[in-house]
Amino acid sequence: GDQEAGEMGLAAVPGRQAAFRQGLAAAVQYARAVGCPRIHLVAGRVPLGADRAAVADEMETTFIENLKYAADLLAQEDMIGLVEPINSRITDPRYFLNTPHQAAAILEKVGRPNLKLQLDIFHCQIMDGNLSRNLEKYFPLIGHIQIAQVPGRHEPDSPGELNFPYIFELLESLSYTGYVGCEYAPKGDTLEGLGWLRSYWESRGLQHSGTSKAAE
Repeated sequence: GDQEAGEMGLAAVPGRQAAFRQGLAAAVQYARAVGCPRIHLVAGRVPLGADRAAVADEMETTFIENLKYAADLLAQEDMIGLVEPINSRITDPRYFLNTPHQAAAILEKVGRPNLKLQLDIFHCQIMDGNLSRNLEKYFPLIGHIQIAQVPGRHEPDSPGELNFPYIFELLESLSYTGYVGCEYAPKGDTLEGLGWLRSYWESRGLQHSGTSKAAE
């Protein structure tokens, strides 16, 4: 979308379907070039000055229409489309897709196996909490996970509300095999900030390279 005009994604924005399709085609080209199998289909914001409740049905209809189009296109490329709820309490008050419940309901209506939930633990905690049950409930829909501590959105071992060692063990117990994206702002130096990962590897009996000592 037009970021200078305040747009952040177009997938659910009425009247912008042509621009969404054009942007998706470009994204597919980039993803193909770098071998990326997943594309985030960014929903977009409630139009400035509009009442969220008044435009909710029209935006959902647009979102479903665009997601079906995207799913068909991505299936030809053997790619996955992702939708991510972004919290409206802190990060983006006008963002259309706010909770995993809303995302799951929309994905059910679309009904395409190559569309998945991009679950950002930061946004989920702010909007709903109940992380363990939500991870278990929506696990079959999850195609990507992102993490950040709440409320500062820094490293997972920074002061905050979330117990990330527990969350990581829960993901392991659910047999999650995908990537965990570090969607946080480092408090300082990026490499120093990755000390939490070294500590986690060591707690799990892994070397810094990720190889298992037991396997050796």
